[in-house]
Amino acid sequence: MPHSARQLWRHCLTLGLLGLACLSEAAPPATALRPVEEVHHGVKVSDPYRWLEDTQTSEFRSWLAAQSAHTEQSLEVIPERAALGERIAQLSQGTAQLRELAWGGAHLFYLETAPGEDSAKLMWRPKGRGPARLLLDPQSLSRDGQRMSINYFTPSPDGRYLTVGIAAGGSEKHVLHVLDVQRGRLLDERIDRVYGGYWTVSWLPDGERFFYVRGTTENRYNKTRIYLHQLGRAPEHDPAIFGWGLHGLDFAPGDYSYVRLAPGSKHLVVTTVPGVASERHFFTAPLAEVLAGRASWRRLSSPADEWFRGYAHGQQLYVLSHAAAPRNKLLRLDLDRPTQAPELVLPAGNAVLQDAAVARDGLYVQGMEAGVAKLYRLPYGRGQAQPVALPFAGHIAEMTAAPDRDGVLLKLEGWAQSPRVLAVGPGGSRDLGFLAPSPFDFSQIEVRQMLVDSHDGVRVPLTVLLRKGLALDGARPTQLSGYGAYGMARVPRFDAQNLAWLERGGVLAIAHVRGGGEFGEEWHRAGQILTKSNTVLDFVACAEALIKLGYTQPAKLAGVGHSAGGITIGAAITERPDLFAAAQHGVGMADLLRYEFTGTGPANIPEFGSVTRKYQFLAMLSVSPYQRVVDGTAYPAVILTTGLNDARVPVWQPAKLAARLQAASSSGKPVLLRTDMEGGHGGDNTRRQRIQTQTDVWAFFLSAMGEPGFGLDQK
Repeated sequence: MPHSARQLWRHCLTLGLLGLACLSEAAPPATALRPVEEVHHGVKVSDPYRWLEDTQTSEFRSWLAAQSAHTEQSLEVIPERAALGERIAQLSQGTAQLRELAWGGAHLFYLETAPGEDSAKLMWRPKGRGPARLLLDPQSLSRDGQRMSINYFTPSPDGRYLTVGIAAGGSEKHVLHVLDVQRGRLLDERIDRVYGGYWTVSWLPDGERFFYVRGTTENRYNKTRIYLHQLGRAPEHDPAIFGWGLHGLDFAPGDYSYVRLAPGSKHLVVTTVPGVASERHFFTAPLAEVLAGRASWRRLSSPADEWFRGYAHGQQLYVLSHAAAPRNKLLRLDLDRPTQAPELVLPAGNAVLQDAAVARDGLYVQGMEAGVAKLYRLPYGRGQAQPVALPFAGHIAEMTAAPDRDGVLLKLEGWAQSPRVLAVGPGGSRDLGFLAPSPFDFSQIEVRQMLVDSHDGVRVPLTVLLRKGLALDGARPTQLSGYGAYGMARVPRFDAQNLAWLERGGVLAIAHVRGGGEFGEEWHRAGQILTKSNTVLDFVACAEALIKLGYTQPAKLAGVGHSAGGITIGAAITERPDLFAAAQHGVGMADLLRYEFTGTGPANIPEFGSVTRKYQFLAMLSVSPYQRVVDGTAYPAVILTTGLNDARVPVWQPAKLAARLQAASSSGKPVLLRTDMEGGHGGDNTRRQRIQTQTDVWAFFLSAMGEPGFGLDQK
């Protein structure tokens, strides 16, 4: 490096050049070219940076360290970066963050990150009321200063025990522990390679045994089986009851199964998920036979039946399905008579049915219409589903119930409404006061929703957040984010940190592109595998609309995509580099042709395709950001953010895209690879890590846009 950060800063002051001119003063570290050529279905594909996939070599680690040093030096010279970070931190620390509400007997458990604290702690409220008590601080388990996090927990039916998934360094490689609630201490149980979260653990009514899902020693995501654990028994002696290689069932390596058991039920229900596919297998067996080790499993459905979620109540199984119902319908099956056709109990309507919760007084069904949450209560008898009023138009971020309690608990929030925890039932709703309202004023923030014509005439929803009365002069610093995968909808989410962008006259926009679930399964399939290009072109259409409607201009527009949204933003900036001043590719997928060979790759084939299938390969090639980069193209400024411990999208994916863009771009604008050496995919990151990432990305955007205090006008 020709300059230290401080020397580079002085150099820029001397020249009177800040912002992008200063960011690009030092060239990024060189990346060795070692092309690997492959032929897929007659098409030759060159991969110049395949060697970066071997992340354990000293060469890769040295290269990554050099990239990180270059990124930090480049960001340090942005004048107002520190002040922006202080404001983001102030907004972030204003209120508690609460998630994963769950009943265990009479007790309520959840994870809470208190104001001023960095990571979530496990809390409980005995009898569901009174002040919250600390149950487990994961940092108390830290060794040698390594950060620990709680990924999930599942209470036993009586609330005496919790299974708790604990991981190190944001890796999501959690180890299952068992916590004695009354004593506040962990038992001796340690089970590694446990797949997924709370839904893959299911307690038996005795509160002494539970089912869990575990992968192989080579890969916890592949060839999983369901095991039965007895407290105090060594995991190696736990019997496998279902899964890979058992019962003559033909499962793919990426398929995984989990158990549902209703209190008092004679039947065990297993759902098998083919990777990340929406449609699933359902099986059942008598519980007594399973526990005796002689179960004969009966298939209830295959993916062709398009069942995707099940909820057990007594001897009944309720199932959400999108068969001939793109916005989904609810069926009911009698497990005592599994050969009978299921009964339709809630037909498809305008709302997309998304989830349900089993309460004593009925099944509560969550839906969404025009981006707004809907809630219905369905009695277990022959009654009709009735709508349940909610206090404001927003999103149900969490819904939990217990089969021995009436009503549900909801965490409800909006784009400009901070979250509330509500008890909702037949008698109405009440705020439990678990979360204080945000102390920051969002009353002057306006939310606009519109429809945008995409390339093929399909109308794509676009949500815009801005300060009321803001002049649309075509020069507003604007962020446009998009996702578009797995049928997951972009729904109203409150984030106080957004105020740091909005209060300075910025605009935040959300593109509800195809591949998501805004309009149900039809919308999902319209941006999946062979139709994935719609996801990208919808995002481009939304960017063009923001410019046409006077919100912004290309010199003031930044695009954002995280995880699977890395395909969206990566393909968008290579499709229309002229539309964007900057972009963030956040823990994002970049090389689709190599993704299926990662740990979670096989499970994702139903969503993105496989290079082994000709037409899927051609579709993947057309949208894969890494392969779309063209030498000599003027690309926007790009910051690629990743975590060294990311178990979902490995660090080499964004690393390869960063190297390719650095070598190819002719614009002179910076391409930075920002790696959190203690971070993962993001879900287990601390508040501090999230603040730091947000600060760096937004400062980078504002610098690229030449905003006052960040750009070229500061002398």
